[in-house]
Amino acid sequence: MCGKRIWVGIDAGKGHHWAVAVDADGETLFSTKVINDEAQILLLIDTARERADEVRWAVDISGRASTLLVALLVMHGQQVVYVPGRTVNRMSGAYRGEGETDAKDARVIADQARMRRDFAPLDAPPELVSTLQVLTNYRADLIADRVRLINRMRDLLVGICPALERAFDYSAAKGPVVMLTEYQTPAALRRIGVKRLTTWLERRKVRGADTVAAKAVEAAQSQQIALPDEKRAAKLVCDLAHQLLALDERIKDNDREIRETFRSDDRAEIIESMPGMGPILGAEFVAIVGDLSGYRDAGRLASHAGLAPVARDSGRRTGNYHRPKRYHRRLRYIFYMAAQTAMMRPGPSRDYYLKKRAEGLLHTQALLSLARRRVDVLWAMLRDKRLFTSAPPITQAT
Repeated sequence: MCGKRIWVGIDAGKGHHWAVAVDADGETLFSTKVINDEAQILLLIDTARERADEVRWAVDISGRASTLLVALLVMHGQQVVYVPGRTVNRMSGAYRGEGETDAKDARVIADQARMRRDFAPLDAPPELVSTLQVLTNYRADLIADRVRLINRMRDLLVGICPALERAFDYSAAKGPVVMLTEYQTPAALRRIGVKRLTTWLERRKVRGADTVAAKAVEAAQSQQIALPDEKRAAKLVCDLAHQLLALDERIKDNDREIRETFRSDDRAEIIESMPGMGPILGAEFVAIVGDLSGYRDAGRLASHAGLAPVARDSGRRTGNYHRPKRYHRRLRYIFYMAAQTAMMRPGPSRDYYLKKRAEGLLHTQALLSLARRRVDVLWAMLRDKRLFTSAPPITQAT
């Protein structure tokens, strides 16, 4: 073997990866393209092992594209760290050449792993965490599809009857969407009338059928003219309404599977006991943080969520803090939404929120302050395996 330790940086991709190995002096030992295939990755591992006694690996993607790669490396006892893409992009400018290639990025990744020791290690997630990652990511895609469908449907409705488009919140109520599967134009709604439309909606088990019918017919009566290409737009609205109802069923099934999977974890009861943390937000939390082994304390978790201010001191200016730019957006959203839900009900969360508002903080600032406080609480609950209580523990009170 020609060296005791080498670092292999991998610029990961869906179809293929690019791997570059460097020694302790930063000299390139090999640079090669690797197909995202088990046999090719195993060959890369054997090649690296032949060049050194110890191999350190670094990748720039911790998502699905690198799942097979990381799983094989961990299975073969290799040490893997995650080098953020932002770091790679910023450091690329310090290397020769203005071009950006996979080989250059892999070289930067390897070099950064060689010089720094603060990158987070990667490991194959447990089965439950991996399942929750798949389910929650799929749910996010379904929600995005739902938003697009609603926006398209509302846009078409404006071209048919603006009053009908304004009459309902189609994202929150199922009844108006059911109505649009059959009646989309003002003329059709006027012909059927309130009484018959109410009966039609009741047969389809729509809640508040009389209210939906009354508002729809009222909107239809405000417009007597038929707009251009109304019939074609009405058919498209009908099709989108059917798609939206089917999508809602898929989301409901996905939510049920997320709840069942999440509640099979021992920590689910602890997480759900905290006000505002339901099964969906709890599942997303577990999917992101795993077993919390990557966080030394609650402060690290808060920093990852972007809830810990970052110092901006220069010269004589000290004690200046600003909002961080590098943090996990979804994790921040989880704590923010949980804090907002908890704040709306009587309890310590609402008391703390009102206290911050009285100190002069804006609504968003007070919520973020509450979210930061709740990070410490949730961390302590998981550490001590204790359910949430509004009263402080006896040991702390003493």
